[in-house]
Amino acid sequence: MAASSYFLLAVSRALAASQAIASDPSPLQDFCVADKYSPVKVNGFVCKDPMAVNADDFFKAANLDKPRNTMGSKVGSNVTLINVMQLPGLNTLGISLAALTMHP
Repeated sequence: MAASSYFLLAVSRALAASQAIASDPSPLQDFCVADKYSPVKVNGFVCKDPMAVNADDFFKAANLDKPRNTMGSKVGSNVTLINVMQLPGLNTLGISLAALTMHP
């Protein structure tokens, strides 16, 4: 009787632990800077030659901490988007950014 209760306890703990383990799916590649000028398009952008990658592929001086001009907008807002088109180093990472400026 005691052995069966220990077995049931162990099984219930194992099931609970298996439900608690979670992770994101692995990216397609660890390092793939987008080559925006390549004519080949497969699942986004083709990877740039690693020898041609430079620091500008991972940096954009967008000044997202400063408010944007909202006067030309009908709704009084301005959206600044940053994705792989502006920052090639984001390729295959599934990351993008949007900064919203609203007129007071």
